[in-house]
Amino acid sequence: MNQTNQKRVLYLSHGNAQLYAMVRDALRPGFELLTLDTPDESECLAKLAQADAVICSAERFTRPRIAAAQRMRIAHHQGVGFHDTVDWPALAERGIPLAITPGGTSTGVSEHTLMLMFAVMKRLPYLDSELRQGRFHINAIRHCTYELYGKTVGIIGMGRIGTGLAERLKPFGVRAIFHEIIDIPQARRKELSITQVPLDRLLAESDIVTIHVPLTASTRRMIDAQALARMKPTAFLINAARGGIVDEQALVAALRERRIAGAALDVFEQEPSGPGHPLYAFPNVVLTPHVAAGTRDAFGKKMGFIFQNLEAFFDGKPVEHLVDYAAEARG
Repeated sequence: MNQTNQKRVLYLSHGNAQLYAMVRDALRPGFELLTLDTPDESECLAKLAQADAVICSAERFTRPRIAAAQRMRIAHHQGVGFHDTVDWPALAERGIPLAITPGGTSTGVSEHTLMLMFAVMKRLPYLDSELRQGRFHINAIRHCTYELYGKTVGIIGMGRIGTGLAERLKPFGVRAIFHEIIDIPQARRKELSITQVPLDRLLAESDIVTIHVPLTASTRRMIDAQALARMKPTAFLINAARGGIVDEQALVAALRERRIAGAALDVFEQEPSGPGHPLYAFPNVVLTPHVAAGTRDAFGKKMGFIFQNLEAFFDGKPVEHLVDYAAEARG
């Protein structure tokens, strides 16, 4: 790349100095990083107008923001879940490509999912909070805490993250079943010790139901009141995928009526979830703020790939993991 013609890249999310330092560590010659000093929309729009490329993630890349980015030639998503955060039809109308970043996610999310399983089955946040307030529960929760060993874990979605979770579950002595819209080769199933089943059977048999599919028209609120009614009263729901896949009102009702044993969520229908969310009141619910993939390790890998991909684009070379707009339009 011609280093006298630096390309300006805007990191769309507002972050702290430590986060921006990690992005700068991945900068390649020929690039200048633009960052947001405040979450103010006017600053965002002004800096979008200066950007040749935009890195986006959980912060929504809306049609008005895309319209403000008149210099932009490419957008790059920090992860893979762009459907609910990027107005890709607006990019397609202008002929601006969108690339995604599959790498650097599966390890963090599968590890986080495993952590959520243990935390909710043992009521870890509740016990920690109670202990810090001087309440030392020895016998009060024996009737409602569980071990992972011997349980049936149902994995909805067997992509990179679902597969990574299955690999990590093998040492724990669980029975793993999964639901996937595509057929997984028998050799791969045997390697992972997993059994493919219909969704209804997975919901009925699983002690833990964990979600690892993208948010699309077909998966939106797939875990609704009817799906929750199929689960065991001793079963737990884990969601580290996208909030819109679970009907939160139905989940709150199922928890209030004790129709499931608990839930652990890293994602919400509305983010940030804000104060007073009804899920906050349950001691058998574990919540984290959409950080499953947000490790230092994963972020470094992602930024390295993104700037390598951006360099290829501006040098006229092939770009990896471009979104196929035509396929997306067909649904």
